[in-house]
This record gives sequence, structure tokens and C-alpha cells, in this order.
Amino acid sequence: MTGPLSAGDVIGDRYEIKQYIDEGGMQFVYAAIDKLANRVVALKTPKNNSATKRFRRSAVLAAKVNHPNVAKTLDYVREGDKRYLIEELIVGADLSKALLKKTSFLDPSLVAKVFHYMAKGLAAAHHAGVIHRDLKPTNVMMVGGYSISELKITDFGIAKMAEDELVEAAEGGEQTLSTSQTAVGALPYMAPEAIDTPKLVTRAADIWSLGAMIFHLLTGQQPFGTGLRAVHKIMEAKRPEPPPFVLRNPQFSPLAGELLEMAYACMQKDPVARPTADDLVAHCGALCYTVTQRAEGVVSRVEYDAWGFITSEGRHVFFHMDSVFGPPPKLAVGDQVLFSAYAGGGAPRAYPVLRIAAQ
Repeated sequence: MTGPLSAGDVIGDRYEIKQYIDEGGMQFVYAAIDKLANRVVALKTPKNNSATKRFRRSAVLAAKVNHPNVAKTLDYVREGDKRYLIEELIVGADLSKALLKKTSFLDPSLVAKVFHYMAKGLAAAHHAGVIHRDLKPTNVMMVGGYSISELKITDFGIAKMAEDELVEAAEGGEQTLSTSQTAVGALPYMAPEAIDTPKLVTRAADIWSLGAMIFHLLTGQQPFGTGLRAVHKIMEAKRPEPPPFVLRNPQFSPLAGELLEMAYACMQKDPVARPTADDLVAHCGALCYTVTQRAEGVVSRVEYDAWGFITSEGRHVFFHMDSVFGPPPKLAVGDQVLFSAYAGGGAPRAYPVLRIAAQ
């Protein structure tokens, strides 16, 4: 599928389609050359022509948000009965592809970094009076892989479109929730009120979604599951239990515990009881977490089932099993790992260490 546009098409006498990128539940996405500003941008157009009014309203709202952790809305073009949204192009991958492709969960420091960035972007949007309504991993773009040089929340520009489709899906009952592509993707992160009274959602619904995403990143599990089975659990809003490994290791448990408590605070059933995005920014700013660059390597040596070495880019990095975040079994020779390295006696030392899937 490549959508209705082709390479070489020019929109608004300014934006020349370069290539098709992807599609979401409601839009096609292209890379286009802005011939006036001489830059490459993202061009989005709705799949359904009946959504054009909502598309414009979304663009006007999203243009109010200007923050490094939010993809910037640049322009809106109307040609006949067609509508186009021009957005900053992020050359990277969405969170699920960038961070959850090789492992189902992340170590607490990486989670804290993602949480902090997302909270700041969300706070900026909420200050501008914009509610996202559809926060999920595919709507968060990353640059720099596991080192995360940039993180931007996307698709504020289709917030009104998402609102209308999610309202329609929720009011249509469970069968409609299961057939709407947008609702299926959003459901694991939807607040109870977004299902029960979708026309009345506030900023607090975004806070719930953020908490659900953080729980997912830290534990490898959606807090209430997926599909229709999640609906009743979300409405019940019972605190989900993390897998034992998350809090078992004393080297990680203090930060992991703080992140879990923040996620739980976000996922309180009463929207008024949830923290604001500003509260989350302040709390994240008080966390102690590493932001050192991440590298990938292979375990090349293990001694006494307690320590060993990782080989990465021609160097040997010492690690201890206590610095590995994740469930059993322990690391073995040949395992692929992600780690940060620090100066140590003789050889650099790795912390934290995370097992990842082989490339």
C-alpha cells in the first residue's frame, strides 16, 4: 500500500512528494521536499475524506504546541476537497520499533529517560490546551536508538480525528472497539473514562496513557492486557502486579519502585486524583538515572556464574551478574547485550546490562 500520492506529486505548489513512509489508522504519511524552505518534511493526508474538517481543527490546535519533545506542526494545505498536514519529519523509528524490537522491556534508567521526555512534551501540549487522546508507543518517535538522542510525541495534529473515532468506537460497544484500527492500538493505554464517557475526557486521560506506557516499558507487559479482555480490567482499575524481576535486584529496585509508583499514580481510576504532567516532570527531574550512551555487545566470557566480559567494538568490558536487569536465566557466553560502560580498574565496567535478541 502506498496511498493516493506518488513520488513527484506537488502539493500546494510547494511540497514535492519524495516517498511514501507509512500509514496509520486514519492517515497516509509521506516524506516531502519543502521547495520554499529547502527541507524535508512529513506530509500527512486523511484516508477518509469525511474527516477533512476534523483534520483542519487538529492542525490548528497542534500548531499551538512548540516543544523539543513534540513533533512540530508546520503547515496546513487545502487543495479542492483534499487536505494535507505538514509536520516536522523525524528520521528515526517509533518507540515500539526503536526500543521494543530486541527486548520486551527496558531497564529502569532507560524507562526514566523516556518517561521524563514524554512528560515534558505532554506538559507543553497541556499548557497549550491540547489533549492527545491517542498516546501509545507508535505515536512516540525516537532518534538515536537506545541512546535516545531525541524523543518526540507525534500526531497531536490528528487529535480531533482520533477523538471522534475513539468516541465512535467506545459508544459502539465492545464489538466496535475491536474493529476500529485506532481503538485496537489505543485500547491497552486507554483510561477508564475514555471508554465509559469518551466525550468528557480531559488531560487526565493522557496521564493515564503515559502511566500505562511506562508500566509496559518497565515490565514488558501491558498493565491490563490487550484486546477486549482489557476493557473490564481497565474499568476496574485494579493495580497491576509487575513480574518479580522488576523489584528483585537491589541495584535496580529503588528506581524501578519509584517508576512503578509514578505509573500507578497515573493509572488511578479517578481522573482528579492523577498527577498533572507538570507534577510528572518535577518528579522525573528528581530521579537518579544514568543517561550515558548505550552500546551493544556479546558476552565473551563468564566466570563462576558471577562475572565476565562483554566484547563490543574491539574492546572488552567487565560486567557483574548483579548489574544485569531482567529475569533468569543468567547471562551466558554468546548472549547479545545492551549496556553502558564506565571507567574502571583495568577494564571499563558495564552498568546497566540488558539481554537483547540476536540481530
